[in-house]
Amino acid sequence: MSTGKTLVELIREKTGVSAEQAQQAVDVVVGFLKEKLPEPVAAQLDQVLKGDIGALGEQIDAAKTLLGGLFGGKKED
Repeated sequence: MSTGKTLVELIREKTGVSAEQAQQAVDVVVGFLKEKLPEPVAAQLDQVLKGDIGALGEQIDAAKTLLGGLFGGKKED
């Protein structure tokens, strides 16, 4: 089950709304976050909601390595 579906189920359980209403709530929140977050972060929301957090972790590791090099930190070979 994807994170997005889990979120819909959680909203249904906690509020008692229908699956359609819970999905609408998730869609509204995700849309809001995509508008407000910086583009690189907003682009990752769909992957996270699909449950593909492995790809996100790899990108975070790559960014840490790059930023560490820019700020004088230890570079990985």
